[in-house]
Amino acid sequence: MPTLPPIANLQAFEAVARRRSFALAAAELHLTASAISHQVARLEAMLDIRLFERSAHGVRLSPAGEHYLLHVGAALSSITTATEDLRQGIRNSLYVHSAPSIASLWLMPRLHRFAQACPDVSLNLSAAHTPSDFALGQSDVDIRYGIPDWGDLVVEPLFQELVVPLASPAFIRMHKLKRVEQLLQVPLIQSNVSVVQWSDWFTQFTSLRAPDRFPVRFDRAQMSLDAATQGLGVALESAVNAGGHLAEGKLKAVFGMDMAIRVKAHFAVYPQRHAKRPAVEAFLSWLHAEAAQTAGRAP
Repeated sequence: MPTLPPIANLQAFEAVARRRSFALAAAELHLTASAISHQVARLEAMLDIRLFERSAHGVRLSPAGEHYLLHVGAALSSITTATEDLRQGIRNSLYVHSAPSIASLWLMPRLHRFAQACPDVSLNLSAAHTPSDFALGQSDVDIRYGIPDWGDLVVEPLFQELVVPLASPAFIRMHKLKRVEQLLQVPLIQSNVSVVQWSDWFTQFTSLRAPDRFPVRFDRAQMSLDAATQGLGVALESAVNAGGHLAEGKLKAVFGMDMAIRVKAHFAVYPQRHAKRPAVEAFLSWLHAEAAQTAGRAP
């Protein structure tokens, strides 16, 4: 098994990286700046790589340090949270990581039902485009978005989604959108991370070529949908993510749901060793029940 660096060295590295100062890190950890400097130097010697670039103007992370901080910071945060849970007597904690848009648009509005169904589970939810690193113990379950190619992890699809052109009713009326070729005369909103792109939709439903340039681009479905509600253009997004917008009448399927591409793009992912944890079992059971309801109410 690889030798792990002393946790004091990792804490010193993380504090300096976060504060961008040996003096501020020393004050935070109640040590001298010299002690912090020695701990970081020992870590760099152990790893045989320079983590910081020092100059007369201060200290900043090297490229290797930036990469290392992503993992070390998350791991120390997990250790801190787990320790606090134990101190407070919480024994049934669940750490869920999720893709950002599904977390805010689909998961959050339903979490009160999980709290009611499993009041003994203490749920910790984080969201980011970067998948959770199970080897570092960052989460128990990850709700991931994309093409499922995640090694030896257990991968469970949640629901089928309809990806369809969406716009505000006012935008549809203003531009009198009735025919697909009219899409080439109006602004199209690009969602950079979507598994279904405008080129895919144009290929499937038309003989036209999708535009090469877009007036606005976003890296989150939520921002793409918000832009569409504000009349910035037509978004190509999942009806699951847009469920609240559709129910409130803020968005409409421009050409109806018959012109939707069907995909399975959201998955519950976890290592097999997590499968028998009671909190994981309870959450997955609840998650699939909610997903089944969503699929049953699909337009």
